[in-house]
Amino acid sequence: MDTLILSRIQFGANISFHILFPTITIAMGWALLTFRLRYVASGDERWMAAYRFWVKVFALSFALGVVSGITMSFQFGTNWPGYMQTVGNIAGPLLAYEVLTAFFLEAAFLGIMLFGFNRVPGWMHILATVLVAIGTTLSAFWILVLNSWMQTPQGFEMIDGVAHATDWFEIVFNPSMPYRMAHMLLASGLTCAFLIAGISAYRILIGDQDREPRMTFRWSVWVAAALIPIQIFAGDQHGLNTLEHQPQKIAAMEANWETGPNVPLLLFAWPDEAERRNDFEIAVPHGASLILTHSLSGVVPGLNDYYAEDGTALHPPVAALFWSFRVMVAVGLAMLALAWFGAFMIWRKGGTTLLNPWLLRGFVAMSFSGWVATLAGWYTTEIGRQPWLVQDVLTTEAAVAHHSTGMVASSLALYLAVYAVLLIAYVAMLFILARRAAQGSLPEEPERSGAATVAVAGE
Repeated sequence: MDTLILSRIQFGANISFHILFPTITIAMGWALLTFRLRYVASGDERWMAAYRFWVKVFALSFALGVVSGITMSFQFGTNWPGYMQTVGNIAGPLLAYEVLTAFFLEAAFLGIMLFGFNRVPGWMHILATVLVAIGTTLSAFWILVLNSWMQTPQGFEMIDGVAHATDWFEIVFNPSMPYRMAHMLLASGLTCAFLIAGISAYRILIGDQDREPRMTFRWSVWVAAALIPIQIFAGDQHGLNTLEHQPQKIAAMEANWETGPNVPLLLFAWPDEAERRNDFEIAVPHGASLILTHSLSGVVPGLNDYYAEDGTALHPPVAALFWSFRVMVAVGLAMLALAWFGAFMIWRKGGTTLLNPWLLRGFVAMSFSGWVATLAGWYTTEIGRQPWLVQDVLTTEAAVAHHSTGMVASSLALYLAVYAVLLIAYVAMLFILARRAAQGSLPEEPERSGAATVAVAGE
């Protein structure tokens, strides 16, 4: 591998690790606010217990997100100097807004959230929770503005090879920003909901006698069931926007080689870029045309339109996009099926009742399904921009630093080792917190002997 490929893998590893934690904290800030307000409204101590448990998870996720975000920012200078030299006038201010938001809102008021119980007035504790929730969302907003601008840049002019802003409104509200923002916020909501459902289900299964995990389990299942259809609609609209502004990305996602109507939806295929064809196709007739244009005879762009005269491919890697997109969709459908089945079971039992432990185990197994779907979607988005770092402005190859292969390879190995250790420690800590909470719970109702079922919503 050369320096370019290794640098791309290294940045990909950094951003893959980093994105895991904001994906949780963005939505969990609002979940915590919900728990806090429901405690105020009802006086039910279980909501406060839920708040106290999940604010620890929030703090842990926030810490890892900040640390990995700083590391990622370093790489702009060390591995990608051409990026800041060319578009730094635009990327710099947007990154600065994100840092200011993260540190001044999230970090400043997180301390009150964690340690302000019984030390500050209740209204101040609620205000701190509100500001942290707003801070996490604003932080995501600025990052998504920058990422969207890299996909669909506008509001600038090039002077001597350097981008200069001419209209910040156009830069911020570039064509793909609203769709990407909605898609990411909903992904965060689903990731958070499945994590809360999974950990709550785990606590129930190991015998947590407190009713708090039952309550958070039910709440998160309802949230997941409600968000998934909205996410499917948002994803559809995002796809239409991508078709308009980045048709080569859509062509690679569908592994479609010839532009034309009546394009089938490939459920399985083995794209062969060298031969410009697919092997082992399993397809649904007209499916791609219907999904992408909402017409059975709609025209879908083909990859053969994106080759230079010398045969150089001007489209992103086909196999990577084809499979990452399908992984995202497959995991999303599995989340849809489980969330709706869980919601149906809770509704059918009328909220007083018993659920099969296998359903709870299903949610435990899917605790981190949101991470898988988010990463697959993120790879689809980012790899789909290749060979451009900023679409039609700066190529990835032109931005990379000319370090030795050995230097980049050694730092990549170090990053991977550290991230693997941190990720294992993070997941282990979540289940340790869950077990400690279960051990500290007090029995509130008689245990059901020989139960083939587990009480879930009996409050």
